[in-house]
Amino acid sequence: MSLRFGPWSVRLAPRALVVGLVLVLVAFAVAVAAISTGEFTVSVPDVLTALFGHGTPVAELIVGKLRAPRVVTGLLVGAAFGVSGAIFQSLTRNPLGSPDFIGFTAGASTGGILGVIAGGTALQIAGGALAGCVGTAVLVYALAHRGGVQGYRLVLVGIGANALLLAANSYLLTRANINDAATAGAWLTGSLSGRGWDHAIPVAVTLAVLLPVCAFVSRPMRMIEMGDDAAKAMGIRVEAVRATAIAVGVLLCAVATAAAGPVIFVALSAPQLARRLTRSPGVTMVASALMGAVLLTGADLAAQRVLAPTQLPVGVLTAAIGGAYLALLLRKDRH
Repeated sequence: MSLRFGPWSVRLAPRALVVGLVLVLVAFAVAVAAISTGEFTVSVPDVLTALFGHGTPVAELIVGKLRAPRVVTGLLVGAAFGVSGAIFQSLTRNPLGSPDFIGFTAGASTGGILGVIAGGTALQIAGGALAGCVGTAVLVYALAHRGGVQGYRLVLVGIGANALLLAANSYLLTRANINDAATAGAWLTGSLSGRGWDHAIPVAVTLAVLLPVCAFVSRPMRMIEMGDDAAKAMGIRVEAVRATAIAVGVLLCAVATAAAGPVIFVALSAPQLARRLTRSPGVTMVASALMGAVLLTGADLAAQRVLAPTQLPVGVLTAAIGGAYLALLLRKDRH
């Protein structure tokens, strides 16, 4: 099914549309549950009135300043990780082509640790994470570029860079003083605790700017999935599209990591789950974004409410779920 808007046309797959609507409803339900439940329960009508600024002072404090920023940050960060993972899995044509495996998350972690050692302010940590992720991406791209970037080469170079950066992170933690090491260790786990609107707004702006770019390059990326020669035969500027997609994926991963820390396995599992639900032959950006938002917010809700009073950081739960999913993925696709 396709819709035309003047010279533009949009192709809609009915199953993908239904899956997207279901994921939107699930994300909304998880968000409402996360905002309304806790030590102080707020009814759903009170949540809605507080969000519009007409609730009681207590409800506005709990909803508007404590819970809603955390939930919105989780939704946006999950969406950014989901799209970033979808981009790299499409470019590498490999389900393991995720920022978690090809060094970008580790590079952001290195930058975040250096930010903690440099002073430990939120701006320094976020700036360090952003610079570390972008710097790692430039290095990996330069090393993998030999007559064009091939998917398998990008994965192999990224895995090597990831190993080196993990070793560097361990070294930095051993050389830091005990307070900086504890702060860096907590940030490296990945958490939404204490996140406010100042964390959510940069991610929202980044998504608003980059998602249209994703929509623009998504069709050429599907052509590239069939092979560079086939894409070039259809008039696709392969290297330009690939470089643009890598830049978008890196920026999304960097901003998401700067906001919530290196929450692992969301970028890996969200695109694959979305692909299986939509039964799409390629990776779908919109479904991956929605699945990432549902996974991260749902994991945070489970870590804070279901496992209470433990209240684990969300990164611990996503690592446990993602590790089990990775084992299942490797068992199913033995090749």
